[in-house]
Amino acid sequence: MSDPRVTSIILAGGQGSRLYPLTATRSKPAVPIGGKFRLIDIPVSNCLNHGIRHVWILTQFASESLHRHIFQTYRLDYFSKGFVSVLAAAQSNEGAGWYQGTADAVRNNLGHFDSAGETILLLSGDHLYRMDFEKFINFHYENKADLTLSVVPVPRSQVKELGILKMAPNYKVLDFVEKPKDEAQIDDFAIPPELREKKKKHEEEKTHVGSMGIYLFNKKVLMDVLEKFDYNDFGKQIIPAAINSCNVYAYPFNGYWEDIGTIRAFFDAHISLTGAKPPFNFYDQDKPIFTRPRFLPAAKFSGSLIDSSIVCEGSIIGDATISESVIGVRSIIGDKAKLSRVIMMGNDYYSDEGGDGALGIGKNCKIRNAIIDKDVCIGNDVRLENLDNIQDGERDGIIIKEGIIVVPKKLRVPDGYVL
Repeated sequence: MSDPRVTSIILAGGQGSRLYPLTATRSKPAVPIGGKFRLIDIPVSNCLNHGIRHVWILTQFASESLHRHIFQTYRLDYFSKGFVSVLAAAQSNEGAGWYQGTADAVRNNLGHFDSAGETILLLSGDHLYRMDFEKFINFHYENKADLTLSVVPVPRSQVKELGILKMAPNYKVLDFVEKPKDEAQIDDFAIPPELREKKKKHEEEKTHVGSMGIYLFNKKVLMDVLEKFDYNDFGKQIIPAAINSCNVYAYPFNGYWEDIGTIRAFFDAHISLTGAKPPFNFYDQDKPIFTRPRFLPAAKFSGSLIDSSIVCEGSIIGDATISESVIGVRSIIGDKAKLSRVIMMGNDYYSDEGGDGALGIGKNCKIRNAIIDKDVCIGNDVRLENLDNIQDGERDGIIIKEGIIVVPKKLRVPDGYVL
């Protein structure tokens, strides 16, 4: 059932500089994930699965591929009165067009939201999670909140990259700070030891309450705070200011949520998908993650040995050995190749060329702990194993971040290359 009370605004203009080079030619929400999806599919699918069918997506940085994906994927039928519509940064009489932050992006588009529902669901376009928005919305109404933040317990090591808050036992928010750097302030925002979530085995203690960047605003309250406060960013400025003048609550979320903000986080999130019981489940048939239909043939194997891996449709894999890897659509992998912990995003098309011009991975290659972007050509007898244990650097166009090899989009790696 469609919920006419709620309109969703997805903030998808982020540059995602920490995910470079995956964001060299695309915005962060357009980055492929899970072999066949893009990050933007996560928030849009969460909305559609919970009856929210009025969805605006605000875009800005390197948005061409993101726009194309949205237009090719989300075409709601004529009878639902729903839409998934893009609002790109554009020059107008009111402003220069380039958004200065998340709040500025919404403020510059307020004219489009006159017909929005009574409640605005603000989402980020680049997080990995599955959330029951119906429970979130009911919590908001039951507490008669002006603004509700969805929150999760987080370890101290993540605090400097998130918004953290203090809240009363009834979940009313008392204070909020975005990405604090001062150690004394971080200590002040810590959860009292007796109230902390019990630590699981091999897991950091959850010492703070972190914002997920998911907000529910009463529409009038959102309009008022954006008019009253000439601030550019929700987390840094609007949310702290609103706490002093609005009824703000925190909704405790207990499921899996990951801000795919760094190469390490992106890599680890993918590797976790290859496990028997991954923390994020792409296989939920009741609440699927939607993406563009490609009408590709099934994957084809010839003597392959594959363990704990995901292989997407359209792939052609020879007598190769693959473990703990995610192999994207139209991937081509040659005989005797050995891949371990590899994220291969696949190809946008099949290559008719042979030899040095062929897309995919050639014969007798050894690749481990690597991310291979789309439309890459890796020749025969190539070794990408970071033999010198480089943590951060660049060599011949290949980027290494936190010890993870990243082969940028469309790069050609010659026969016999060793890293």
